[in-house]
Amino acid sequence: MPYITVESGALSDGQKEELIRRLTEVSSEIMNVPQEFFVTTIKEVPNKNFGIGGKTIDKVKEEYRKKHQ
Repeated sequence: MPYITVESGALSDGQKEELIRRLTEVSSEIMNVPQEFFVTTIKEVPNKNFGIGGKTIDKVKEEYRKKHQ
């Protein structure tokens, strides 16, 4: 039974549904395993609980937005 897990920041219900659907569809096609056998979980991690380059994700996003306004 294939298991797909995604760790991300907060997602809307719609984003979660689409992510689960599309990951399952693509994985099923590539692996030639029926979609019914796939288990998918999403683990939402608050932006302040992980980081890139020594900065929390909320700070990275804030800096990105300021540069690209």
